[in-house]
Amino acid sequence: MKKILGVVVVLGFAGLCVWIWAVSNNKVVFGYNKGYMPDQPLPFSHQLHAGQYQIDCKYCHTSVEVSRHASVPSLNICMNCHMVVKTDSPWIQKLTEAYNSGQSIAWQKVHLLPDHVKFNHSLHIKAGKECTTCHGNVAEMSKIYQNSSLAMGWCVNCHRLPENHAPTTCGTCHY
Repeated sequence: MKKILGVVVVLGFAGLCVWIWAVSNNKVVFGYNKGYMPDQPLPFSHQLHAGQYQIDCKYCHTSVEVSRHASVPSLNICMNCHMVVKTDSPWIQKLTEAYNSGQSIAWQKVHLLPDHVKFNHSLHIKAGKECTTCHGNVAEMSKIYQNSSLAMGWCVNCHRLPENHAPTTCGTCHY
Protein backbone atom coordinates (compact mmCIF):
# COMPACT_ATOMS: atom_id res chain seq x y z
CA MET A 1 0.00 0.00 0.00
CA LYS A 2 2.87 2.38 0.81
CA LYS A 3 4.41 1.68 -2.61
CA ILE A 4 1.15 2.53 -4.39
CA LEU A 5 0.77 5.71 -2.36
CA GLY A 6 4.38 6.63 -3.16
CA VAL A 7 3.79 6.11 -6.89
CA VAL A 8 0.62 8.23 -6.76
CA VAL A 9 2.47 11.05 -4.97
CA VAL A 10 5.39 10.95 -7.44
CA LEU A 11 3.04 10.92 -10.46
CA GLY A 12 0.95 13.72 -8.97
CA PHE A 13 4.05 15.81 -8.37
CA ALA A 14 5.30 15.14 -11.91
CA GLY A 15 1.91 16.12 -13.32
CA LEU A 16 1.96 19.33 -11.31
CA CYS A 17 5.45 20.16 -12.62
CA VAL A 18 4.33 19.58 -16.22
CA TRP A 19 1.26 21.78 -15.64
CA ILE A 20 3.35 24.61 -14.17
CA TRP A 21 5.79 24.37 -17.10
CA ALA A 22 2.91 24.45 -19.64
CA VAL A 23 1.31 27.50 -18.05
CA SER A 24 4.59 29.39 -17.72
CA ASN A 25 5.48 28.69 -21.36
CA ASN A 26 2.08 29.77 -22.74
CA LYS A 27 1.17 26.20 -23.71
CA VAL A 28 -2.08 26.51 -21.73
CA VAL A 29 -4.37 29.52 -22.07
CA PHE A 30 -6.87 30.20 -19.31
CA GLY A 31 -10.32 31.62 -19.83
CA TYR A 32 -11.71 31.90 -23.32
CA ASN A 33 -8.48 31.87 -25.32
CA LYS A 34 -7.41 35.38 -24.34
CA GLY A 35 -3.87 35.74 -25.63
CA TYR A 36 -4.29 32.92 -28.16
CA MET A 37 -1.79 33.50 -30.98
CA PRO A 38 -1.61 30.64 -33.48
CA ASP A 39 1.22 30.35 -35.96
CA GLN A 40 0.14 31.38 -39.44
CA PRO A 41 1.31 29.83 -42.73
CA LEU A 42 2.72 33.21 -43.81
CA PRO A 43 3.76 36.05 -41.52
CA PHE A 44 1.35 38.97 -41.60
CA SER A 45 1.84 42.14 -39.58
CA HIS A 46 -1.22 44.17 -38.68
CA GLN A 47 1.29 46.57 -37.11
CA LEU A 48 2.68 47.25 -40.58
CA HIS A 49 -0.56 47.20 -42.59
CA ALA A 50 -3.09 48.73 -40.15
CA GLY A 51 -0.51 50.67 -38.17
CA GLN A 52 2.24 52.10 -40.33
CA TYR A 53 0.27 52.13 -43.60
CA GLN A 54 -3.08 52.90 -41.90
CA ILE A 55 -5.08 50.51 -44.08
CA ASP A 56 -8.65 50.45 -42.75
CA CYS A 57 -9.85 47.10 -41.37
CA LYS A 58 -12.78 47.15 -43.80
CA TYR A 59 -10.49 47.32 -46.84
CA CYS A 60 -9.26 43.78 -46.20
CA HIS A 61 -12.17 42.39 -44.17
CA THR A 62 -14.68 43.32 -46.86
CA SER A 63 -17.79 41.56 -45.55
CA VAL A 64 -17.67 42.98 -42.02
CA GLU A 65 -20.35 45.60 -42.74
CA VAL A 66 -22.86 43.23 -44.34
CA SER A 67 -22.26 39.80 -42.82
CA ARG A 68 -22.02 38.01 -39.51
CA HIS A 69 -18.43 37.23 -40.43
CA ALA A 70 -15.56 39.65 -40.89
CA SER A 71 -14.04 37.12 -43.32
CA VAL A 72 -10.43 36.37 -43.97
CA PRO A 73 -9.30 38.50 -46.91
CA SER A 74 -9.19 36.74 -50.25
CA LEU A 75 -5.86 36.73 -52.02
CA ASN A 76 -7.03 39.20 -54.63
CA ILE A 77 -7.27 41.80 -51.84
CA CYS A 78 -3.63 41.13 -50.92
CA MET A 79 -2.60 41.20 -54.56
CA ASN A 80 -4.15 44.65 -55.08
CA CYS A 81 -0.94 45.94 -53.54
CA HIS A 82 1.43 43.02 -53.73
CA MET A 83 1.37 42.75 -57.52
CA VAL A 84 3.86 45.63 -57.31
CA VAL A 85 4.77 46.04 -53.62
CA LYS A 86 7.60 43.98 -52.09
CA THR A 87 7.52 41.40 -54.90
CA ASP A 88 11.07 40.28 -54.10
CA SER A 89 10.01 38.98 -50.65
CA PRO A 90 9.93 35.15 -50.45
CA TRP A 91 6.67 35.42 -48.45
CA ILE A 92 5.02 37.60 -51.08
CA GLN A 93 6.29 35.22 -53.74
CA LYS A 94 4.48 32.35 -51.93
CA LEU A 95 1.38 34.52 -51.75
CA THR A 96 1.64 35.30 -55.47
CA GLU A 97 2.19 31.63 -56.33
CA ALA A 98 -0.97 30.65 -54.43
CA TYR A 99 -2.92 33.46 -56.09
CA ASN A 100 -1.73 32.56 -59.60
CA SER A 101 -2.59 28.88 -59.09
CA GLY A 102 -6.07 29.63 -57.73
CA GLN A 103 -5.23 28.30 -54.28
CA SER A 104 -5.82 29.93 -50.94
CA ILE A 105 -3.73 30.34 -47.81
CA ALA A 106 -4.80 28.18 -44.84
CA TRP A 107 -4.90 30.99 -42.27
CA GLN A 108 -5.54 29.85 -38.70
CA LYS A 109 -8.57 31.31 -36.95
CA VAL A 110 -7.52 33.54 -34.06
CA HIS A 111 -10.77 34.65 -32.38
CA LEU A 112 -12.54 31.53 -31.21
CA LEU A 113 -16.12 31.28 -30.00
CA PRO A 114 -18.10 28.17 -29.11
CA ASP A 115 -20.32 26.83 -31.90
CA HIS A 116 -23.48 27.80 -29.98
CA VAL A 117 -22.53 31.49 -30.06
CA LYS A 118 -23.49 33.54 -33.12
CA PHE A 119 -21.62 36.83 -33.17
CA ASN A 120 -22.74 39.29 -35.83
CA HIS A 121 -19.99 41.68 -36.95
CA SER A 122 -22.28 43.77 -39.18
CA LEU A 123 -24.65 44.66 -36.32
CA HIS A 124 -21.75 45.89 -34.22
CA ILE A 125 -20.31 47.95 -37.09
CA LYS A 126 -23.78 49.45 -37.79
CA ALA A 127 -24.02 50.33 -34.08
CA GLY A 128 -20.81 52.35 -34.46
CA LYS A 129 -18.47 50.01 -32.60
CA GLU A 130 -14.82 50.16 -33.55
CA CYS A 131 -13.01 46.92 -34.34
CA THR A 132 -10.59 47.69 -31.51
CA THR A 133 -13.40 47.37 -28.94
CA CYS A 134 -13.19 43.59 -29.17
CA HIS A 135 -10.00 42.94 -31.10
CA GLY A 136 -7.73 45.38 -29.28
CA ASN A 137 -5.28 47.73 -30.95
CA VAL A 138 -4.32 45.49 -33.86
CA ALA A 139 -2.36 48.41 -35.34
CA GLU A 140 0.25 47.64 -32.68
CA MET A 141 0.27 43.85 -33.18
CA SER A 142 3.06 42.46 -35.32
CA LYS A 143 1.42 39.05 -34.79
CA ILE A 144 -2.34 38.98 -34.24
CA TYR A 145 -3.70 37.45 -31.04
CA GLN A 146 -7.03 37.28 -29.23
CA ASN A 147 -6.98 40.42 -27.10
CA SER A 148 -10.23 39.98 -25.14
CA SER A 149 -11.66 36.91 -23.43
CA LEU A 150 -14.88 37.01 -25.51
CA ALA A 151 -16.52 35.15 -22.65
CA MET A 152 -20.26 35.60 -22.30
CA GLY A 153 -19.85 37.82 -19.21
CA TRP A 154 -17.38 40.04 -21.07
CA CYS A 155 -19.87 40.55 -23.92
CA VAL A 156 -22.90 41.00 -21.63
CA ASN A 157 -21.07 43.62 -19.56
CA CYS A 158 -20.62 45.68 -22.74
CA HIS A 159 -24.24 45.16 -23.78
CA ARG A 160 -25.39 46.35 -20.35
CA LEU A 161 -23.70 49.73 -20.69
CA PRO A 162 -26.53 52.30 -21.03
CA GLU A 163 -24.86 54.12 -23.92
CA ASN A 164 -24.83 50.93 -26.03
CA HIS A 165 -28.60 50.35 -26.09
CA ALA A 166 -27.81 46.69 -26.79
CA PRO A 167 -30.12 43.73 -26.16
CA THR A 168 -29.24 41.28 -23.40
CA THR A 169 -31.70 38.49 -24.19
CA CYS A 170 -30.32 35.00 -24.78
CA GLY A 171 -31.56 34.97 -28.39
CA THR A 172 -29.30 37.90 -29.24
CA CYS A 173 -26.27 35.63 -29.46
CA HIS A 174 -27.68 32.12 -29.11
CA TYR A 175 -29.87 31.24 -32.10
